[in-house]
Amino acid sequence: MQLQNKKILLGITGSIAAYKAAYLTRLLVKEGAIVKIVITPYAKEFITPVTLATLSKNTVLCDFFKHDDGAWNSHVELGCWADVFLIAPCTASTIAKMAHGVCDNLLLTTYLSMRCPVIIAPAMDLDMFSHPATKANMKILESYGNMFIEPASGELASGLVGKGRMEEPEEIVKKLISFFSDSEKKTLLKNKKILITAGPTVEAIDPVRFISNHSSGKMGYALAEAFAQSGAEVVLVSGPVALKVSNNNINVISVVSAHEMYEAVISRISNADVIVMAAAVADYTPVAVFDEKQKSNSSGMQIELKPTIDIAKKVGELKRENQITVGFALETQNETTNAIEKIKKKNFDFIVLNSLRDAGAGFGFDTNKISIISKTHEVKNFDLKPKNQVANDIVNEVVQYLNL
Repeated sequence: MQLQNKKILLGITGSIAAYKAAYLTRLLVKEGAIVKIVITPYAKEFITPVTLATLSKNTVLCDFFKHDDGAWNSHVELGCWADVFLIAPCTASTIAKMAHGVCDNLLLTTYLSMRCPVIIAPAMDLDMFSHPATKANMKILESYGNMFIEPASGELASGLVGKGRMEEPEEIVKKLISFFSDSEKKTLLKNKKILITAGPTVEAIDPVRFISNHSSGKMGYALAEAFAQSGAEVVLVSGPVALKVSNNNINVISVVSAHEMYEAVISRISNADVIVMAAAVADYTPVAVFDEKQKSNSSGMQIELKPTIDIAKKVGELKRENQITVGFALETQNETTNAIEKIKKKNFDFIVLNSLRDAGAGFGFDTNKISIISKTHEVKNFDLKPKNQVANDIVNEVVQYLNL
């Protein structure tokens, strides 16, 4: 039961699709949800409260108070009780009233008292659904943070065929399950601090020329977004890339050279719970950097190089107990052997391996194909997939290491 003990307030409005609410209620209860129902007066013309009360095992609420004894139904209590307010079906009239704060029935006053997320499943004729007024009202509600389950296309009560049918109960339940799963994911790494490196480093030769590599930073940035979406506070130390982040939980520290990246990482590792070394750091840097552009000449040019500081190795040496470190290895031969050796040298908890021999993997692509290798040499292989999905796989591995 994937909705076990989830408190769902189901709102039903005056639509012919209200008959589907009976089956929807049954499915929600079957998945373990606690269901309470509030309906509009017109909804009672399409489905009886007795049916809904029997299926939900709770009294169905419609009126503000009971006329026989004056007892009132508290919309405030309902707003505090629910984990989610699902309005299905929701008519164009109710959408309009919700958008403009009209509260002339118990369902609408309850909506204005909601402290939990609101999910709306519209149901109406195709012309009503496509009318500019309805579209504008839906945009207003979305701006308030309300979510919509798009109606399906098909034969409508009017006899017309088009978009406006309330989504089928089975699909609505699937979307609710997904909603709760996503919501729980957003707090999975709450209060965890993640330090990530991404992109290339640039080692200057002169004011014009430099040494670098083909890293786009896409994998590191995808990781930053995935960790932030799980509730973590992320510091992203990034070399020069043409990317931006969209999550406010990500603090980007822009650097250029390997030395700058080293200083940015080392000064922050003590606060990190997890350190992910996804950057492609230059292994060498010029011994001397020219102040002026060096003119080309037919005799060629010799540049003496020295090794850069091995940031990952230094992090491994400074790593404290209960701190997770994750490395990356991009190989072209003896991939697994080289990756395992890298784990030992740099004290990683696990390493993410990808090979340039795999089509669609490596620098510049929006996809990647990885293997995750542990300290005990356990190998998990993953299929080629978009980098945001690869990032989720890596986050899931980190969660396991954190025993969350």
